[in-house]
Order: sequence, then structure tokens, then C-alpha cells
Amino acid sequence: MFLQRGSRMLRRQLQTSRAAAGKMVGKRGAMADTTVPRWFSESRRVYAVKPVLLADIGEGRLYIVLVPLPPAQQSRRPSLAGGGAISIVECEVIQWFVEPGARVEEFSPLCEVQSDKASVEITSRFAGTIKKLYYDAGEMARVGKPFVDIDIEGGNGSTEEPAPSPVPEQQAQQQQQDSITDAEASPRVDPPAAPSSDQSTTAAAPPASGKPPKGKMAALATPAVRHLSKELNVDIIDIDGSGKDGRVLKEDIYRFVKSRDEGEAAGGITPPGAKTPVVQTETKTALSHTQQMMFKSMTRSLSIPHFLYADEIDFSDLVALRSRLNKVLGQQGDGIAQDGQSQKLSYLPFIIKAVSMALYQFPVLNARVEVDDSGSNGSSKPHLVMRSQHNIGVAMDTPQGLLVPVIKDVGSRNVISIAAELARLHKLAHQGKLSPNDMNGGTITVSNIGSIGGTYLSPVIVEKEVSILGIGRMKIVPTFDEDDNVVKKHVCNFSWSADHRVVDGATMARAAEVVRRVVEEPDIMIMHLR
Repeated sequence: MFLQRGSRMLRRQLQTSRAAAGKMVGKRGAMADTTVPRWFSESRRVYAVKPVLLADIGEGRLYIVLVPLPPAQQSRRPSLAGGGAISIVECEVIQWFVEPGARVEEFSPLCEVQSDKASVEITSRFAGTIKKLYYDAGEMARVGKPFVDIDIEGGNGSTEEPAPSPVPEQQAQQQQQDSITDAEASPRVDPPAAPSSDQSTTAAAPPASGKPPKGKMAALATPAVRHLSKELNVDIIDIDGSGKDGRVLKEDIYRFVKSRDEGEAAGGITPPGAKTPVVQTETKTALSHTQQMMFKSMTRSLSIPHFLYADEIDFSDLVALRSRLNKVLGQQGDGIAQDGQSQKLSYLPFIIKAVSMALYQFPVLNARVEVDDSGSNGSSKPHLVMRSQHNIGVAMDTPQGLLVPVIKDVGSRNVISIAAELARLHKLAHQGKLSPNDMNGGTITVSNIGSIGGTYLSPVIVEKEVSILGIGRMKIVPTFDEDDNVVKKHVCNFSWSADHRVVDGATMARAAEVVRRVVEEPDIMIMHLR
């Protein structure tokens, strides 16, 4: 529209100029060197405001804008080859780095958003002046919709046009008609009103409380700190941070809550001997973004017909093997590095490797169920999608909630490599820095709830998977050996859940038996080294 209007105006001016030149030639005679004036106009500055669309961050593409599908196609869910991630449709705006009227350059940070998978910092595609922020911090922004307007002309954001140059009378009338047409077709943008002298004086005056102004990083905080502030119903803006440049820390939140509670207690002192009436109160609290994603995912997962299979595993030989390996790693200094310190092997890498070895014999546990709606008469034809790599997700308890990062291609890794990848993912998960690639592509899940507590559990199958293993707490029990002598053994409970639509009880029992035999006799892993 902008190009058509500009070309149409230039053609009108050119025709008017030629007509004026023809009249001049008719009056003065034929003149070969007659100079025809050319006139140009500048488009309104309002057309320089660019709305920036929020792109899908599910795959790490910051500037690939998702185009919404027509309503007729929105009801059909896309089939993702290989169990890929579903595109994210909304993100939570964590914080803004800019405000209206601020000058930004290309690739300058605009804001930080958080999806169910990671926190991403979005940068500017243009250089100019911020005109409008569509969302406040804490609101949910829609993917593919504008979230900020940028005036690419920069300057002071004025919408006034430059003073027109003197033109012939016909051209002046023509430009007046064009300007009226443009004004009717385009929305009116009023220039910002200048603040009054009273407002300027008030804005420039220091706060009466005498508190020092907050630092430039006062609104910034890690995802763990923001999660804690939501749990305690505290606004980070109200807290004076003690971190670098005013950044809010966990200690600042605890100190603020303690001061607030003490102030409320001091304001409601009861006389000695009087009983304070206890009143039941209910407070509505919004779900965090991670909880919202878990709500949706578990709702879909519980539509899968589950069946539970549990077994007890003797960890005695694995306990002895782990102790010997940690002793060797400690002597050689080849422990699993994390935060610059050597870490010991846990039992989880051995269990993950045992699960991968069982998947080679029972690949159906590594598949996913897919329903094809393209059958005749609108019928649905379910089928299995077999997957070659063993990408095992590990459920982790983090400050943001339950996260399930994925260890890729476990079949080609040894126990040391699995342990190193576990340490890396665990560190990133607690820092809230897991990338979308760390969270995507899982084929089966292992949940080590026993590290927190609990002996038996009934794990829920993750969507696009057909099985999951839950590990309970290991305990020491007295048992009888072959000679009827009482011996000490380390016993742990393994709880399997499987999709009963495609996995029967016998298949699950045989696969669980393979895992049990490998864990109870870990020397078997030597025969399967790759």
C-alpha cells in the first residue's frame, strides 16, 4: 500500500510538471534548454513504526515468525516426525530491558521471555526508538503477535512532516488533495504532550523518603528467584536488591518477607490472655508457566491407558562395583567434573545404561504411538513409529518445578559419559538455563524419586512415549543366602508404567527382567561395551 501510494503521487506530480512546462513553452516560444522542476514528498513518519512479532522459541529460532493457520486447519494437530517438540504458542514476559522512548540499536536486548523449556533473551531487529510495549512483566505473550513497536526513524518520535517547499499552484492543490486522502486512510498519531513545569519539577525532585535510587539491574533476577517470589507472593520491584547493580537475590526476598510479617504482627497485638480467633482464608494463586505446561502435558498423558509393573532389585553387587570405581576415579583424578570439583558416580548412570541395553531387545518400549486421521470414511488408523536412538529423559526436581532434560543417544555412551551428561544437565536445570535442545526428543523416561523419598510409586507416562521407569528409595534388609545364613542386602524397588494399548504385560515383564539382571550383575555391561 505504501509503495502504491508513493508511485501514484510521483506520477501525478510528473504529469503536473509537464503540463506547467508546456504552458511556459507556449508563452516564451520553443526553448530547447527549458528545465522542468521535479517535486518530491516525504511519507509520514507514522509509517516508520515497525511492529516486532514474537517468534517461536521452542526450536531456538528467534526471528522465524509463526503464521497462524486458518480456523479450519487449527483443529488438526501436526504430526511431528521423530517425536519432535510442539511449537510454543505463548511465553511469559520475565522482564523488559527497554521502555517507551528509549533508543535501541540492532541486536540490542529488548526483553527476556520464558517458555516451558527455557528462558530466552530477545533482541531487536531494528535500530530506532521504542514506541509501545504490548505486555507488562509477568503477562503471557502470544507467539506471532506484536509485542513491541519500534520507530525505525529514531529521533524524538515526532510525527510532524517537514515544511513543504514552494510549488506551483496546481501542484500545491494536488498535494493538498493527496495529503487529505492520506490523512483519511492512515490513523492519526498525536505527538506526545510536553510535560508541564509542575510535572517536570516533580519528576526531577528526589524521593522524599531519602532512599537511594534503585540500580539499573533492579528488575533482573534469576528464574529461581522469580519462582521464589511468586511462591511467597512478593513483587520483585518492591524489594531493594543487594546484588550487583541492585539485582534481587533470594536472601533479599527472605529478608523482605520477614520484615513484612513482623510489621503485620506488630500492627495486630492482642491483649494478654485473649484468644485470637482463627479464620480460614483462601487465596487464589495463578499457576507458574512451568506448572501450566505440566497441567496440559499431564492431562494429555492421563488419556493413555496405564498399567503398573513393580519388582525388587538387589543392588548389593552394584554397590560394591560403584565403590571400587569411585575409589579408582578419586586416585586418578578423573571424576565427573562439576563446578570445578570432582564428583562421584551415582547409581543412576548404571540404571540408565541398563535400560538402554533392554531397549535393544524390546524396541517397542522405545517407540511412540501415532494416529493417522486420513483413513477412509474418516476412520483413525493407529500405528507405531519405531526410533533407532535411545534418548532417555531424566526427571529432575528444580527450583522452577519438575523438568525432564534428555540424554541423547545413550546406546553409544559409556557409564562415565552418561554421568558427565547428567551432571551438565543437572547444573543447567538448577540455574534455569536448559536449552530447548536439552528438553526435546525423549523416547523413554527414568524418574529417580527415591533420591527424595518413597519406596513405591506409579509414574505417569510422558506424551509420545509408551513406558517410564520409577526408581524408589534403596534400603538395607536382612535376607537368607543359599546356606540359610542371614546376610545384608541393598534392595530397591523399580516401578514400570506402560501404554497398555501397544505393550502387554508379558513384554513389560521380560524387559524389566533384563534391566534387573544387568543391575544385579553389573559385570554384564562389560560384554555390551560399544
